[in-house]
Amino acid sequence: MTGKQEQAEKKVGASAGTSEKPKKLVPYGGYYTNKTPGHDPELTEVGPGTPMGEYMRGFWHPVCMSIELTDTPRFLTILGEELVAFRDGSGSVGVLHAHCVHRGASLEYGQIQEHGIKCCYHGMVFDVDGTCLNAPFPKGEEAEAEKYACSIQQGAYKAFERNGLVFAYMGAPDKEPPFPEWESDFTVAPGDELVPYSNFQHCNWLQVQDNAADNFHTAELHAAKNVVGGHFQGTTFDEVGSPTMEVHPDMQFVPIHGGRGLACSGARRVNNDRLFIRVQHQVLPNLSLHAYTSEDGSNKKLFSRFHIIRWTVPVDDFNSKMIGWRVMGPGIDTRGIGQKELVGYESIDFLDGQVALRRAERFGKHSINDIVDIPTDHRARPNYKMAQYAPGDYEAIISQRPIAIHALENPTKFDAGPYLFRKMLRDAVRGSNPAASAEAFSEWLKELNGAPNSYCSGNVFDLPIGATTEEEVAQRRFVAKGVIAIITEAEQHKGKERIEFVKQKMEELEQTAKAQFKH
Repeated sequence: MTGKQEQAEKKVGASAGTSEKPKKLVPYGGYYTNKTPGHDPELTEVGPGTPMGEYMRGFWHPVCMSIELTDTPRFLTILGEELVAFRDGSGSVGVLHAHCVHRGASLEYGQIQEHGIKCCYHGMVFDVDGTCLNAPFPKGEEAEAEKYACSIQQGAYKAFERNGLVFAYMGAPDKEPPFPEWESDFTVAPGDELVPYSNFQHCNWLQVQDNAADNFHTAELHAAKNVVGGHFQGTTFDEVGSPTMEVHPDMQFVPIHGGRGLACSGARRVNNDRLFIRVQHQVLPNLSLHAYTSEDGSNKKLFSRFHIIRWTVPVDDFNSKMIGWRVMGPGIDTRGIGQKELVGYESIDFLDGQVALRRAERFGKHSINDIVDIPTDHRARPNYKMAQYAPGDYEAIISQRPIAIHALENPTKFDAGPYLFRKMLRDAVRGSNPAASAEAFSEWLKELNGAPNSYCSGNVFDLPIGATTEEEVAQRRFVAKGVIAIITEAEQHKGKERIEFVKQKMEELEQTAKAQFKH
């Protein structure tokens, strides 16, 4: 990592990215900036033996959707490792190294058995834990076959299915952590349903995760003003009736849970009478818990919860995928604009432009469950020009290069979220924050019975705009910080008791703000 990167991370929350010496601005000075430094290997490279790769292997990750497990094995690359995933005849899920330990043939061409999978080349059968169940030998040499079978082990990772996703743990077996059951089951309201989805991204995992902590981009990338020539394609918040998200947020970023997570609290003015405070929760190393994004702010609403739950899973150093759940239900989608039928493989109903193939092209040829080829050259896509008219997250993220060059960035104070999260990752990987190590994270989850509380929250306050610009700025920052403080205070509570505690405290916060600030 360069000195510039270190300085930028140290200055988040103040003047992130301000250089020690002012940069000389040279018109037409491309010659002076045409040298491209290398990427940041400490945070971006994820293969076996790399700092980030080893750190990530200490956590559970979703690796594919359940619908990808059919009557043939599913070839996957995760964290730079070639794998096959399958569900055998007994219902057990296996995630094994792709290449047979016998002679190296890929198990993607294997036959799924009642128990395990059989290699196509010589008929070795491996159970979901990698045990060799059968090694074919000539008749009369069964004892030799059994002896041989007991001497080999296929590489395997523990896996299970949950709400349409397949999760795997790819670390040392003796260090397996609890599966994190945020808020007990990732749902908090009656009628909540976890609908699985998976979206491939043709770039390094970190710039996808950076985007989740980048709360400022919504006011530009997802705004009507960003659409060229009226070519709207469902990429803006204005198109789903929530122009509030097109307002530049006043952001407060607070490390939480001992530096294991980051609360991103954004204040947006709905109108002169209401203030929207949205708290997004980033969890090391790659989990994001998103509050409702399509909020129109028309009614007061306190402590609305999960909208999207997702992991940014590295495929290799140059590719990744967002995989998780879209939370559907009356408790979160109060306006009924969610479209469950658009949530699945290479699709989600949250604004178009999340994936390479947009909806019109995607569903014109394929159903939501089809496993389709994803174009790798984004400029060769049939929808390239349309994407130029109305770009989405996919275009913005992958166009930063296959691996973003952090040393070339010139962040402002509004980029504090991604920079702070990178620093937290670096502290975890280096051991600078022992509480954020994979082992300490595991122990923390065990203490909480695997069910920590999330800071994820959407809140609409009945708060008139300040009498002056200074009053308004002070008010929105007071409320944004106050929401974080209340949720922190609520850590001692669980479930409904916690919800009621938070709502009561937020009512008090609203009254305090009304009394403290001139309107």
